[in-house]
This record gives sequence, structure tokens and C-alpha cells, in this order.
Amino acid sequence: MCSGGATMAVGSALLSSVAVPFPASAQVMPPIHDRAEWQARPPKVAATVLDRAPDNIVVHHTASPNSADQSLEHAFELSRSIQSFHMDDRGWDDIGQQLTISRGGHLLEGRNRTLEAIGTRRHVMGAHTLGHNDHTIGVENEGTYMTEEPTDELWTQLVATCAWLCDVYQLDPHTAIVGHRDYNQTACPGDTLYALLPELRDQVVGRPGRRRAASAPVEPSGLPGPRHTFDHGPALGSGELTRQPHRPGPAHRRDRGA
Repeated sequence: MCSGGATMAVGSALLSSVAVPFPASAQVMPPIHDRAEWQARPPKVAATVLDRAPDNIVVHHTASPNSADQSLEHAFELSRSIQSFHMDDRGWDDIGQQLTISRGGHLLEGRNRTLEAIGTRRHVMGAHTLGHNDHTIGVENEGTYMTEEPTDELWTQLVATCAWLCDVYQLDPHTAIVGHRDYNQTACPGDTLYALLPELRDQVVGRPGRRRAASAPVEPSGLPGPRHTFDHGPALGSGELTRQPHRPGPAHRRDRGA
């Protein structure tokens, strides 16, 4: 695992703290900062790891300011702030999402046991998409993307992260990568970032080397936007963390990106 400010960039190497190998077929794992590095608080209860893979990667925005600070320390502070909000204000067991990407392109482990679960092609239950946490892995992207686009650094990391997850879990990017609004009544991940999801899927399939093209103006969705910092929409229902039935992906999505 990462320690002392170092990052990890391995695919088939062992995760020393959890002692499990990544699948040999996996793409090179993006450099990722674990919970120890950003000084995560211990969870109230250890997360549940289900003996199956997720079938969707849910793209979120954090509904926080579009900071110009792209430093690693800012990314660490972001994760600490989100965790405090989720645990203290929401009363959850831990930070909700499995992974977080800062505007500087730094990738951070979120919910406890996330790297352990990915390393064994299993799924750790999160708290990010109401009614669907038992089969979706959540990637929070720092910022609010109702009208603005993510930074190039964040976008590049999002492509790499989704490509890695799709390879580990053997998912088709064109059906697996969705937005929070595909499941719940919310504008998350923002009108602009949501409009970029077809390109995200295409770039994941065509990695590496492609860059985000300039996008056309986005028509406002009219969906409910953030009411306050870190409010990206319905994330967790009563008793949901103990509910484990598998649900299929959304039958009707606004945009398949095929």
C-alpha cells in the first residue's frame, strides 16, 4: 500500500496491507492514495464486502467548489471533509464512495475495504446511490459540474480509473459507466459532466492517448441540483447497508453513449 506520501502504480503486484493480488489481466492500476495516507478516521463499522463484482460504475460530482488548488494535500483535505460530513452530519458508518478524484487528478481510496474488494474482484457496499449500493461502485469527482467542465487532470484520471475498473471487473464501458441521475432523481454528476459520459465511455474503450474534445453548450436538465456542499442527491436509504439482493442495471437510461 501507499505510505509516506508515496503512490502506488501496480497492476498484478500485491497490496501489502491486505495481502491480496490484483488479477493478472488487469490494466496497470492508476496511482492511488489509500486511506492511511489521507488520514481517514476509522469506520464506525467495517464495510460489508459482497462475494460478487459490481455491474455499474456510477459517476458523481462532489457538489463542492471548483477549487483551483490541485495539490495532493488539498485532495487529502477534501476526503477528510467528505468523511466528516458523511459520518457526523449524515450519521453513516464511513465515507460513502469507494473512490474519489480531485481536480488535480489525484485518485484516493474512499470507503474502508475498497482496495481489498477490488483486489479480489468483489464489491464493497458503499453509500452513494440510493437503492443501488449493493451492485454499484461510486466514483466521486471533485467539483460541481452543472455548467463547468472538469479539469483536464481530473478527466484524464477518470478515464484511467474507469478503464482499470472495467478491466478488473470485466465490464463493458458502454453499459457499465452511468451517472447518478440514471438511478435517482438528481442532477448529479452535473449537466455538463453527464453530457460527457458518452465520450468517457468511448475514451475508456480507446485508451490510451485520446484527449477530451471541446463540448457543445449543454441544455439544462431541470433536475434538482445541489442544495449545499456535498449534496449530490439521494445516496443511502434506511437499512440499505444490510440489504444485499442483486438488482439489474437501469432499464431505461437517458444516454447509452453507444
